[in-house]
Amino acid sequence: MKISDILGINARNKMFSYVYNTAKGKAIAASKLLTKKYLKKAGVPVPEIYAKFKTFEDVWNFDWNTLPSSFALKPNQGLGGEGIIVVKRKAKDGNGWITTQRKRVTVDDLKLHTTDILEGAFSMGNEPDIAYIEEYVGRHKAFRKYAYRGTPDIRVIVFNRVPVMAMLRLPTKESGGRANLHQGAIGVGIDIATGITTRAIWHGEIIKFKPGTKRKLHGIKIPNWNKILETAILAQEACFLGYVGVDVVLHPTKGPVVLEINSQPGLSIQMANGVGLKKRLEKVEDLKIRDAEHGIKVAKALFAGPFADRVKVEEGIKIVDAFEKIKIKSAGGKKIEVAAKVDTGAWRTSIDRNLAQKLGLLGEENILWTKDVSSSLGKEKRKIIGLVFWLGGRRIETSASVSKRHSLKFPVIIGRKDLKGFLVRPEVEAEEKERLVRSFSLKGL
Repeated sequence: MKISDILGINARNKMFSYVYNTAKGKAIAASKLLTKKYLKKAGVPVPEIYAKFKTFEDVWNFDWNTLPSSFALKPNQGLGGEGIIVVKRKAKDGNGWITTQRKRVTVDDLKLHTTDILEGAFSMGNEPDIAYIEEYVGRHKAFRKYAYRGTPDIRVIVFNRVPVMAMLRLPTKESGGRANLHQGAIGVGIDIATGITTRAIWHGEIIKFKPGTKRKLHGIKIPNWNKILETAILAQEACFLGYVGVDVVLHPTKGPVVLEINSQPGLSIQMANGVGLKKRLEKVEDLKIRDAEHGIKVAKALFAGPFADRVKVEEGIKIVDAFEKIKIKSAGGKKIEVAAKVDTGAWRTSIDRNLAQKLGLLGEENILWTKDVSSSLGKEKRKIIGLVFWLGGRRIETSASVSKRHSLKFPVIIGRKDLKGFLVRPEVEAEEKERLVRSFSLKGL
């Protein structure tokens, strides 16, 4: 991780939080109840709220025995997980409940804790607060062997409708079942392109296994990954924030739901991923993103990490020639065979404009972004599109540059960005090369 790529607190605030977050958005993020109101209005799933307490009279008048066997009591403006009581089940003897920390709490305990919240014991500046009780979202089965008792969450940093970085936060015994890193939870980086965990940190140190076990923390496949990213983007839009951290939990039956949002999310996510945020944010700052689907496509095109490359390599090394026949997926879903040049000297794959047009790949919904390019022909705006093709029997989903290649022998150049897991044979027989060139035709596409 380069020092110049790391986002510090001052840069986060001056360059992103203060610039791209509206006063209204920051006010919404500062109140968990207000956040839930706006999210629910926008159709973004949130845990169900059972009760709210604004005054001491609300506490005394509420029938606490009507609460379900599991729930979470929270301060509206609490910070870093402070002041939260998570109840997992009712006590077997009927006297109160048992928390995720295996402690008994009675009605009187809950009343006392709620009054502390109202008096501002857990809010910034000890200002009077509101308490509320919401649905307890249990652990998804995918995380049961990695998380200690509490509910893991996925922090997604969203900027300009693009999910730029993500981290799985796993509760530990030390954190008391909470998913807050400063309380002792584990942070696990996630590859944006695949939804697979890459590496983990605990107390700022890189770890490979869940503490006290031999369970690897990298290689965990996050379920419903695209839906999680979509939910995070929709949460950003609903709360009038340009730069935000969205905490998503996987409900065992309902799928992704948003717990809360943060207009100034912590920066330890960079350590968990081993990548700086600053460079990623700058890459998407000026892009025009149409919607959540477009934002996800751009994120996967820009931020597929080395771990995704290793996954491809583990599928087996494939040997390809410098000139290959590939199959391209058209907008209609057909696989069209064309000739391509495998060029390790080029970074990004490129495709001829006429071919892309005939395949229906230049529709607005498939254009990721445009970029200014200088060449021997002068300056031009070049479209970057989503492209799916098969090379050596392997499916590759990538971003490709659209250029004028109709006067050249090969309408597609495959760049080294898409050659991870391949070995390229540098030479082919001249007659085979010519045969491949002759076999390509735009007729009939």
